Amino acid sequence: MTEIARTALTRASPAQETASRARALAAFKLGDSTFYWMTRLAALAVLGVLGGIILTLVIGAWPALQAFGADFLWTQRWAPQLQPDPVLGALGPIYGTLLTSFIAMTIAAPVGVGVAIFLTELCPESLRRPVGMAIELLAGIPSIIYGMWGFFVLAPFLTDHFQPAMIRLFDGVPVLGALFAGPPSYLSLFNASLVLAIMVLPFITAIARDVFATVPPMLKESAYGMGCTTWEVVRNVVIPYTRVGLIGGLMLGLGRALGETMAVTFIIGNSFKITGSLFAPGTTISAAIASEFAESDGVHQSALILLGLLLFVLTFFVLAAARLMLRRIERRQGG
Repeated sequence: MTEIARTALTRASPAQETASRARALAAFKLGDSTFYWMTRLAALAVLGVLGGIILTLVIGAWPALQAFGADFLWTQRWAPQLQPDPVLGALGPIYGTLLTSFIAMTIAAPVGVGVAIFLTELCPESLRRPVGMAIELLAGIPSIIYGMWGFFVLAPFLTDHFQPAMIRLFDGVPVLGALFAGPPSYLSLFNASLVLAIMVLPFITAIARDVFATVPPMLKESAYGMGCTTWEVVRNVVIPYTRVGLIGGLMLGLGRALGETMAVTFIIGNSFKITGSLFAPGTTISAAIASEFAESDGVHQSALILLGLLLFVLTFFVLAAARLMLRRIERRQGG
């Protein structure tokens, strides 16, 4: 039998080919539909978890909301030991959270972006990998280690050297004299802010370095060819090109600063009293919850849950503001 004859005998009929194609198309549609619903269920699961967290916080905080109402937001005193009518207010933790996060970002943002610029534009090739690995290792250190280092190493140095020098330098100066008033303390808002700055620094640096690396080399080479300096290239090419990603990295660092717990609890002092000095003890929302939740009950525990709900809302508004800012920047660039 010739080869042509064998081919003719083994060739499938048109009906068989059509059925085979139909089965393959059905299998493809089934796989595509399965993948679609799996991803959709995953997204819905995330929303379900988020909704469950919000519902749990609202239910737990409801007794405190009924007991204190809106006064909870601007009451400074925190006296759960007063029975049967404790006095609880969130003004101290809110103030400490916003102040420490602001100081931390004021320190970490320019340093982190500067390190990223050095790594992408100025650093010798042989040092880029070691420095980058060191930054990644900083990001992986547990927060409790930062807190212990801050209490046993950083706080003594600041108390013995930095704080007395700042107190003497600004003594009698309006505003700054009150801001840097003594006495020096191991536990203070400034010490906690500095630890927070060190903690968020690797996140800002890593993201900024990654987005700076996405700038097309042709754009930078064109700027250099026109006679621009490195600073002019960074200011006029690199930062405008990566503005959206850079702001996203800063917002990620801010979110980490707002919610940090253990490191801040070690070194902030857990004082609900608001003072004008950065060298005075204070507290944050997360530190207050961590230090008191295990021994709380009743309306005291409900007030701590309400603090957690306030932190959730605060973080949500910060992220929403960041998204709105990014959207406006994208529209402006598109226009």
